[in-house]
Amino acid sequence: MTETLAIRPTDALKDSGALIADMGARARAAAVRLAGAPTADKAKALTEAAKAIRARAAAILAANAEDVARAQANGLTAAMIDRLTLDPGRLEGVAAGLEAVAALPDPVGQRIDETRRPNGLLLQRVRVPLGVIGIIYESRPNVTADAGALSLMSGNACILRGGSEATASNHAIHAALLDGIRAAGLPEDAIQLVPTTDRAAVGAMLAAQGLIDIIVPRGGKSLVARVQDEARVPVLAHLDGIVHLYIDRAADPAKAVPLVVNAKMRRTGVCGATETLLIDRAYGDGAAIVGALVDAGCEVRGDDDARALDGRVLPAANSDWDCEYLDSIVSVAIVDGVEGAMAHIARHSSHHTDAIVTEDQPTADRFLAGVDSAIVMHNASTQFADGGEFGLGAEIGISTGRLHARGPVALEGLTTYKWLVRGEGQLRP
Repeated sequence: MTETLAIRPTDALKDSGALIADMGARARAAAVRLAGAPTADKAKALTEAAKAIRARAAAILAANAEDVARAQANGLTAAMIDRLTLDPGRLEGVAAGLEAVAALPDPVGQRIDETRRPNGLLLQRVRVPLGVIGIIYESRPNVTADAGALSLMSGNACILRGGSEATASNHAIHAALLDGIRAAGLPEDAIQLVPTTDRAAVGAMLAAQGLIDIIVPRGGKSLVARVQDEARVPVLAHLDGIVHLYIDRAADPAKAVPLVVNAKMRRTGVCGATETLLIDRAYGDGAAIVGALVDAGCEVRGDDDARALDGRVLPAANSDWDCEYLDSIVSVAIVDGVEGAMAHIARHSSHHTDAIVTEDQPTADRFLAGVDSAIVMHNASTQFADGGEFGLGAEIGISTGRLHARGPVALEGLTTYKWLVRGEGQLRP
C-alpha cells in the first residue's frame, strides 16, 4: 500500500515562499517597465479591461454565484455575503470604475514643486511609483479590479491575494484584467493573482522584503491585525471603522433623520457605515431619529438617556462603544454638546470617519478642526467615505495612519517622490 504523506506546515511555508519569491521577481521586472509606460498605454489597458468585464459578465456572475452559494453553506455573516455578492449593477460599477481610473491624471512624473538655490542649483520633486504592491483582501471581488487598476495606472506592479470565499470571482475578474493588459502591450506580470488560498502565502508576502515594497490589507480586524503584527515591509491600512455621527443641538431635523438612516442602513457592511450615533442632550427631537432607525430594521443599543427616548432601545454594554458591527446594529449615546461628542470620539474613534450634523457653522468648524480622523464630515452621510465618491476613481484602501497617505488611497497615494537636482558644474565649497 502506498502511503500518502501530508504536507507539513514548514513544507507549505517553503512552497509558498518560493511561489511569492517567483511572483515578486516577475512583478519587479514588470514594475520597471510600467514606471516608464506612456499614460495612453496604461489607460488603454484599463478601458480594454472594462470592455472585457462587460463581455465576460455572464461568466463572472456565474463564478460569483458559485462563491456566494459556498459562503452561505459555510455560514458566513450577512455582511460578508453582501460584500462578496455581485449583480449586474455592481459588475457594471466595476467596469465603470476601471474607466474612471483610466481617465484620471497620471501622477507619475508630476512635478510637486521646484526651487532654485542661491548657487544656481535647480531642485525638483517629482512623483514616482512605489514599485511592487501586495494587496491581501477578503470577500470583496471588486477589490481585484480596483487594486489592479490603481496599481497599474500609478505605474506599480501588484500581487493580489484574495480570500478563499471569493476564489472563483477573483479569477474571473483577473482574467478580464489580463485581456486589457495584453491589448495594451503591457507586461502580464503587472497584475498577478496568488493562485493558492493557503494562509502560508500571506506569511510569505508579509516577509517579502526586497520583493514587495508595501502591503495593503483589506478585510476584517483579525486579518489586518495579523498583517500589522507580522509584516516586515511597510503596511498601509486601517484596523477598525468605528464611525461616529454626531447630531448637534443646531441640527436641522429635516436633514438629521434621513442622514442618520442612510449613514447606518444604506449598506451596513462597508467601513463607512456609522456604528455610533451621538446626540446632543439639547437637541429637541432625538426620539424621532432613534425611532426612524428602529423602524428601518436597525437594532439600537443605548445608554440610559438614549433608552429613555424609545422603549425599543436595548441597553448598551461598555464594549459597544468600541465595536465595528458591520451589521444592522448601532450604539447611541447622549452627550453634552460638541465638546462632549469630541471627547467621546477621542476615547473610542478608530480615526477612520466621523461626522457632525449642524446648522451652526462655528460648531461645525470646531468639530472639523478638532476631530483627529482621516475623514471628517459636516452635514453628509458617512457612507460617502469612499474613493469613488471622492472623485478618485476607486480606492485601494482607507488609511488611518499619519505617514505617507491618509484617507482613501488612490493614484497619488500609490506614489512616492524623488529629487531631481540640475546644475551647471557647481562645486560645494
